[in-house]
Amino acid sequence: MGSRRYGWVSIALVLSLAAEAPAEKRPYDQTEKREACQNFASLRQPFFGDTHVHTSYSFDAASQSTRNTPRDAWRFAKGEALGIQPYDANGKPLRTVKLDRPLDWTVVTDHAEFFGEVRICGGDGPGSDSDICWAYNTIPGMGLLLMGLRGSLAKDRWGFCGENDELCIGAAREAWQEVQAAANEAYDKSSTCSFTSFIGYEWTGSMGQGNNLHRNVVFRNDRVPGTATSSIDARSASRLWDSLEKECLNRSGCDVLTIPHNSNLSAGLMFSSGQIETLEDRNLPVTPRDAQRRARFEPLVEIMQHKGDSECLLGGSTTDEACGFEKLPYNSFAGVSGLTPLGDRSALDPVPSDYVRDALKRGIAEQRKLGVNRFKYGIIASTDTHLGTPGLTAEKRHVGHGGAGMSSATGVPVGLPDNIEFNPGGLAVVWAEENTRDSLFAAMQRKEVYGTSGTRPIVRFFGGWKFPKNLCAQDDFIEWGYATGVPMGGDLPSRIGSKGPAFAVSALRDSATGTMLQRIQIVKGWVANGKTHEKVFDVAGGDTGASVDLTTCEALGAGARSLCEVWEDPEFNESQPAFYYARVLENPTCRWSQYLCVEAGVDCMDRDTIQPGYEHCCNTDYPKTLQERAWTSPIWHTP
Repeated sequence: MGSRRYGWVSIALVLSLAAEAPAEKRPYDQTEKREACQNFASLRQPFFGDTHVHTSYSFDAASQSTRNTPRDAWRFAKGEALGIQPYDANGKPLRTVKLDRPLDWTVVTDHAEFFGEVRICGGDGPGSDSDICWAYNTIPGMGLLLMGLRGSLAKDRWGFCGENDELCIGAAREAWQEVQAAANEAYDKSSTCSFTSFIGYEWTGSMGQGNNLHRNVVFRNDRVPGTATSSIDARSASRLWDSLEKECLNRSGCDVLTIPHNSNLSAGLMFSSGQIETLEDRNLPVTPRDAQRRARFEPLVEIMQHKGDSECLLGGSTTDEACGFEKLPYNSFAGVSGLTPLGDRSALDPVPSDYVRDALKRGIAEQRKLGVNRFKYGIIASTDTHLGTPGLTAEKRHVGHGGAGMSSATGVPVGLPDNIEFNPGGLAVVWAEENTRDSLFAAMQRKEVYGTSGTRPIVRFFGGWKFPKNLCAQDDFIEWGYATGVPMGGDLPSRIGSKGPAFAVSALRDSATGTMLQRIQIVKGWVANGKTHEKVFDVAGGDTGASVDLTTCEALGAGARSLCEVWEDPEFNESQPAFYYARVLENPTCRWSQYLCVEAGVDCMDRDTIQPGYEHCCNTDYPKTLQERAWTSPIWHTP
């Protein structure tokens, strides 16, 4: 990481504080045998990763001609170039992609559903000659229908799986074992600690016309269950947690967490009871046990990915203009697939209850009744790539991510390579002492994490009661934060003095992209008189007047390389439960679609320049620019 200046303190100084700390003094449980890292930082360092990655082992990715395996995905995350579809007659990929910068860690999360079916249809053993496998292998997009609808609606397997589904279950175990082997091969257990790979999968639960309940399952180490529990095996999140308790937590050395994602596509279900198995269950009462289990298993939520931003929705009590960022215009996968009957499109309108900020507010409102905050989430973002390309988040040269987006199985789509409403996805950032499974996993459990929309700003956020106003000018900024307060993801300690809480927040721009920072905001949510409220405070920076030349995508105007501020809540009421999280906004830049429209020479005033496939370049429902951003995990005040 070098000796670059970190705003208030150099990273070299942070690392030097405990560079050779002995393994026995690690401040977290050590569940694996490995060499101690050379670069150990007691004041922690940021590690950039991706918790949402699909490869050819996923039924939807495989049906779109993705050939990259988990091994390939981890090679790509480490910085190697990777070929992607389409492929020529000799199997050579016609496109190649490569990260500008490697990631520090990654979780490959292939769909547990149909692990076995995909393997059987891709082979030549029993079942592979079935009509279903023939259709899956020869009709583009048929995999999504044959497997996806079968699993989500029938909750059943196809006949070629054999008696008691033994063929598919056995093939699924083989695939799961290969995922584990590939993850362990990719993990750098030397003292260099250059890369960490986690074992994981996706539980892909859904209801109705694609009401999303998906979770990514992440294991701490290589002690994992013998099978990956799918939504066919466990029809609700609660049953998934039952399985993980039995097969992991009740066994020595196994630990796990689950990460809900795309709440924006859940049509009101993601933040309902964890026991939901049918649409009729949406009004099931939330029990204290249900709340406790969710809080235990789900310390994190994915706030953004390829299929949209899930932070907040404009309307009602939310007047925050920044909530308009990368929103999908529908609330379930039916909006993508067109399954909703004509005349009933209003049923697809996004609803506030599907968004993370609303869940955070409900969590603090429910806590007194339930005894626990079931939505006490830390915040991350990821890609949901279905090409086996973790971390491929650059707006320039975006190639799409497959999955629910456009397929390139038979050729690169003409014009824009992805649905106009989708985006390149985000990244997960973990503040940890070192780049190991134990250290990163412990950070995720304590929620000292943040998400970005794809760029790599470095953000710190502390809360306490006695931060000096000039803390940003001091070299011991980080020591102050930990010694007298709590970092992102923490709970404010008992009140000291009569003043309200103070929050120290700092951001350093992504030096590789060069985009300047515009402002830092603190988002507050609280409960007063039984009702929830929210407010956004600008605490550093402000309107820079920056803009973008839409004819060239050149960024114009001033901004900040770094921002830092100590802010005190002027409206604090000690009796009111509250949360605070920081949001960092960069200066405007071109959206991925605009980069491609400029490259294609589209001029919306001249219809002759709008070639087939580029019609959305002139679709005024979608912006031509965006503000990349980061969201920290909240800090909570509980009376």
